[in-house]
Amino acid sequence: MAHTGGVDLGGTKIQVAIVGHGGEVVGQARRPTPTQGGPKDVVEEIAGALREAADEAGMKTSDLDGIGIGSPGKVDDDAGTVAGARNLPGWEGAFDVRKTLEKLCGARVALGNDVQVATDAEFALGAARQYASLLGVFWGTGVGGGIVLDGKPWIGRDAAGEIGHVVVRPGGALCGCGRRGCMEAYAGRASMEGRARRRSNRGEKTVLFKIMEDRGRTRLTSGVWARALDRGDPMARQLLDRAVKALGVGIASSQNLLDVEAIIIGGGLGLRLGHPYVDRIREAMMPHLFNDERPPAIELAALGDLGGAIGASLLISSGERLEA
Repeated sequence: MAHTGGVDLGGTKIQVAIVGHGGEVVGQARRPTPTQGGPKDVVEEIAGALREAADEAGMKTSDLDGIGIGSPGKVDDDAGTVAGARNLPGWEGAFDVRKTLEKLCGARVALGNDVQVATDAEFALGAARQYASLLGVFWGTGVGGGIVLDGKPWIGRDAAGEIGHVVVRPGGALCGCGRRGCMEAYAGRASMEGRARRRSNRGEKTVLFKIMEDRGRTRLTSGVWARALDRGDPMARQLLDRAVKALGVGIASSQNLLDVEAIIIGGGLGLRLGHPYVDRIREAMMPHLFNDERPPAIELAALGDLGGAIGASLLISSGERLEA
């Protein structure tokens, strides 16, 4: 039976799944995303994770029908490149991911936007199966969006879905994109960590960085934020409150434009904080919704941490790139 590989490339983790024809996961692996080096180091780590997952499935990477990669940044599947993935180390210009990974793994490679492929997976197999239109909001290192309209992915001219860069406060906080006031500048985990560090350096108390060190982490992962909340840490609570407020404004504004049937909340923070924070985001949206009498369904992503990798595998199994 045919098997495909799927890679969810994120700012803090590389999640890989080996997926059967029916959508079943038969092998998986997870590794930290490198924090130093450059694109070649990241792709080599992807290859290592793929070999590990394939080994668990009892095969080699060269046995796969293909490998799909969901990546941040500007993804050009025709050229096989990813450019400007700012949450990844040293990744400013374009890098030929396809050529490098095909050489390392011996299987054809297809590329897609990380959040769009995760949204497509929720539409095909997860929480949005009963809807014809949806907005996926993936809350993690950054805040990404994916759109399905009338049952089809919508990527615009190639950059639709950048919900993290919806402006929620003109002239506001500096975003990693270089602009000010973006939703990601308030809700993205990387921006939240930067703000927490600045406050900590000014002498404010927090357990965030102690938990990070105790857990052997180098960054404030979603698990660190969740544990800090469990300990009643005031700074963690304040920064997450600020994030939820920004998410409410940005998602509601997007909904006012798109009027989709459902909004799916995923990503590292979204999944880790779960249904209570989905409810909080729903409440934060309501004052800003134009059609507040008919709000969209708001659901937690059903495929969990593997959703992005499963969605990436669909780039191959859907036949989008079956040619040699």
